[in-house]
Amino acid sequence: MRTLVHLSDLHFGRVDAELLDPLRDLVHKIAPTVVVVSGDLTQRAKSEQFEEAKAWLDTLPGPQVIVPGNHDISLYNVFRRFVLPLDRYKRYITDDLDPVYIDEEVAVLGVNTARSLTWKDGRVNREQVAKIRETLAGLPPGVVRVVVTHHPFDLPEGAEEDDLVDRAQMAMDAFAETGVDLLMAGHLHKSHAGNTQARYKISEYAALVVQAGTATSTRGRGEVNSFNVIRTDPQKIEVDRYGWDAVHKQFQLLATEKFMRSGNIWTEVNEGMLAAGI
Repeated sequence: MRTLVHLSDLHFGRVDAELLDPLRDLVHKIAPTVVVVSGDLTQRAKSEQFEEAKAWLDTLPGPQVIVPGNHDISLYNVFRRFVLPLDRYKRYITDDLDPVYIDEEVAVLGVNTARSLTWKDGRVNREQVAKIRETLAGLPPGVVRVVVTHHPFDLPEGAEEDDLVDRAQMAMDAFAETGVDLLMAGHLHKSHAGNTQARYKISEYAALVVQAGTATSTRGRGEVNSFNVIRTDPQKIEVDRYGWDAVHKQFQLLATEKFMRSGNIWTEVNEGMLAAGI
């Protein structure tokens, strides 16, 4: 079993500094296999914000799979937005926009969905999908396949359809062919876990989708600051959601959701299934 800590939407430049040390300490206590950060490291892509984000990320354990978000592209500096859109991200965080971590049990593929031409939307392109195919092609069947983006492939209830990553269907068809198990994303500042079966009508395939809230931003959008801990197994995935307890000044475990694989379909384990010993 592998353990992934899933942080998202840090938004340095608009963080609640009170959360940083307790979050760091808890991540070390969890001792993850990989720390995943699904975008929006900064609020306005300023150098000092990237420096702060990098300094804090360096206090977390590795390896780390980090992808940029739309807030990591300059908003008001037109030259930087369209000519050097992720220059500061690459300078301060990493120049690898599609990072990969693979061991004998899990493959975690980061995919950059941030684009200059949109205000907040994201997209994947054919070259990125081809790279995913190539990377996953030779992996043994028992390796859990994970794709990390900032913009989501599925949405929690009440979210706007425009928040979906563009060209999602093209990517989902490739994910079905390559057996992608888990899609991790952020962007919405709202926690969610479910599968893709309702949105994408792909025969005998449904990936698990895990959405992270904002770990440290002051813009909670009605949800406490939160992050996920995901424990992966070829046949079972557990998602723990931790939320900030303002009274005790620490992150507490709020909920655990369990999912099981049947063929290439991931579904939530309900109480009836647990009672039956499934």
